[in-house]
Amino acid sequence: MAPPEDQGAGSQRDFAAELRALGDRVREAEGYLGMAALRHRKAELEDQAGRPDLWDDTERARAVTTELGRVADVVDRFDALQASLDDTRVLAELVEEAAASGEPDEGLAKELVDAVQALDARVGQLELEALFSGEYDDRDAICEVHATAGGTDAQDWAEMLVRMYQRWAERRGFSVEVDEATPGQEAGLLSATFIIRGHHAYGLLATERGVHRLVRMSPFDAQHRRQTSFAAFDVVPFLDDVSGEVDIDDKDLRVDTYRSSGAGGQHVNKTTSAVRLTHLPTGIVVAVQNERSQHQNKAKALQILAAKLAERARADRQAELESLGGERMESAWGNQIRSYVLAPYQLVKDLRTQVETGNVDAVLDGDLDPFMEAELRRQRGNPRP
Repeated sequence: MAPPEDQGAGSQRDFAAELRALGDRVREAEGYLGMAALRHRKAELEDQAGRPDLWDDTERARAVTTELGRVADVVDRFDALQASLDDTRVLAELVEEAAASGEPDEGLAKELVDAVQALDARVGQLELEALFSGEYDDRDAICEVHATAGGTDAQDWAEMLVRMYQRWAERRGFSVEVDEATPGQEAGLLSATFIIRGHHAYGLLATERGVHRLVRMSPFDAQHRRQTSFAAFDVVPFLDDVSGEVDIDDKDLRVDTYRSSGAGGQHVNKTTSAVRLTHLPTGIVVAVQNERSQHQNKAKALQILAAKLAERARADRQAELESLGGERMESAWGNQIRSYVLAPYQLVKDLRTQVETGNVDAVLDGDLDPFMEAELRRQRGNPRP
């Protein structure tokens, strides 16, 4: 009987070499993740969290428990990955022994193939997360989509983008909360604001910031001509408390109330519950309409406005630092980052990383991870080998 390397799913595969390579990647990850320091920090935080007077200072207690949760998550997942690698090595030895005895175990060989594939994916995810170096990369994300050039087609495109990011979030098990959606004149959306909640939501979605270009045969053109339209995506980290970064003075705000539009329950269009805040010094506008009362909508709008102001302050500081290094040129026309071509051919291409795919439907259905990972690696100067 032929050995397992000559038949079935594991034919011609050198599992020993694959596992050595995976082991090397795990050891490298242990270094750049700083696992020794993280283990030490976890022990410190566990000691602090166990003190009986921890909650005497609520703010300090919250900071300790939050950091402990994040540190423990990294340590526990790394340890689980290392254990899985050890188990897979044992499984590979069993498969090799069965093959050497002349009685290969096809079920065991298939299990090994699946285990190695799963390990490769988990190591890849660990490597990807190591690219998150921003202070707020692990936070939830406040997202905005705006229709720009292209009329009704652009408004329809804006709605397509909102759906695309919602489907991406669903794929990852993230939650989505739509806070405001302004319908287009004929179809689609003029704008939408939504919060995506999940681990590293902001770090991932920050790679999508910019203008997205759609080329298709327009369903709104009587002659069905090809139309190019644009929509912009922006994102800021959602922070529970930015009181230490921004101070919003009531006299700097214009508060407008109006009736909510669209889905949202029986209260929609029956009470003037939606709130639009305009921050007069900066011109930043935030609208929220999904909560049940005007008070709740205003509170959420203030929270989103504070996050936007904090991000603006950070961006201004960064721009000031970068200006010391001389003038920089924009790398893409109109800050356009990606083209989605539906006609005369099918192609999605990122203009920053050159990553592309002909499976446009999959991308519009939320398959964005390859684009996000490539942009993260480009930003960190760490292209995949």
